Amino acid sequence: MAAMPSRRSLMAGGTAAALASPLLGRSAAAAPTAPPASPADARTAGRGVTPGADAAAAEGWRLLRGRKAGVVSNPTGVLRDARHVVDSMAAQKGLEIVGVFGPEHGFRGSAQAGESEPEFQDPRTGLTVYDAYGADAAKMASLFRKAGVDTVVFDIQDVGVRFYTYIWTMYHAMVAARDVKASFIVLDRPNPIGRRADGPLLTPEFASGVGLKPIIQQHGMTVGELARYFNGELLPGEGAGGRVDLEVVRVRGWSPDATAQQTGLPWVPPSPNMPTPDTATVYAGTGYFEGTNLSEGRGTTQPFQFVGAPFLDHHYSDRLNALRLPGVRFREGYFVPTFSKHQGKTCAGVQLLVTDPRRYEAVPTAVAMLREAMRYEGFAWRKDADTERPYWIDKLSGSPRLREMLDAGAAPREITDAWRDEVRAFERTRRQYLLYR
Repeated sequence: MAAMPSRRSLMAGGTAAALASPLLGRSAAAAPTAPPASPADARTAGRGVTPGADAAAAEGWRLLRGRKAGVVSNPTGVLRDARHVVDSMAAQKGLEIVGVFGPEHGFRGSAQAGESEPEFQDPRTGLTVYDAYGADAAKMASLFRKAGVDTVVFDIQDVGVRFYTYIWTMYHAMVAARDVKASFIVLDRPNPIGRRADGPLLTPEFASGVGLKPIIQQHGMTVGELARYFNGELLPGEGAGGRVDLEVVRVRGWSPDATAQQTGLPWVPPSPNMPTPDTATVYAGTGYFEGTNLSEGRGTTQPFQFVGAPFLDHHYSDRLNALRLPGVRFREGYFVPTFSKHQGKTCAGVQLLVTDPRRYEAVPTAVAMLREAMRYEGFAWRKDADTERPYWIDKLSGSPRLREMLDAGAAPREITDAWRDEVRAFERTRRQYLLYR
């Protein structure tokens, strides 16, 4: 899933009894009382990691008994044994699953970027799957009422970046659940790119489907932690106001220091162009290239790790390597995209090789890559059909600042320094919502 000008925009748009399961961390209004998980050092961070879904399934989905549950999920909602959580729930006697809600790419994942699966009866479970892609909170609420839910369950693997749209599906679903007086449960999963926070803050004037609310670009939170942040900081000012009754089923045995590979968990691509954890590692930065006329590697086996265009040459890799950016090397690379930008044309460019994930800085690296790409006469910013905000890079970065500073010739360090205070402020605010240390 990555932002493309052709995708449909996501539009901006009670209290239930606390569940008794010991798996859950209840959301508080401003200062959550749930204690952080036990710390783990880098050597043990990946051992025995149990996602929230597996923890709940091990209890026979006890937290859903007596409820009419609707599940927002996609192919990443799997247990360690590779069964989908919905299949596991549907097979459990005594549970009432009243509907499934598919985001971009669909519940079973049959749709490409900017597409979804229309409403259908799932042949495996017999459940109705509703098309929730592009639904704002009001539309989502109508789907919840149609299905008759009193509890919404969210289980989707995120990649930790503001412009990866599943978190905004979750946001709309939280607002809708609040408005229909349903409770909201997040089955938490690790953030594959860890705790690092970086990148510019979105400004409200540039809200879109790839960034609905003012959070920074690389938020460094799990979806469970982000749901707590949404509930404490954003939902009170949304629509009629107030918070949703939120529960988070925590990941056990995980530290944000662990890489996705160290967790030992199966990687199910969250979207067709996020095939591996390595893709997620670089995506927080190279997603910017969707806002240019360079190929971001769509139509290759390594999207977002390959970046190039027919008008680049071997000097691009030479210049980038000369910068000695931390934790990354750039291999001179050539590729022919099978679809998307420059389809069927030979592109010169680079393959990003992350040599040290702990030192690698995705956003500053991408800013430096943009700066060097702009040396080429063929470089251009990509526009969409939005006449008031035509530059797609502005939606991805959250404001015109990045583009305008690059166009003015600002150095990469000057640009990244411009949002340091925003990152620090976000880190201070998010601290109370974190579950894992």
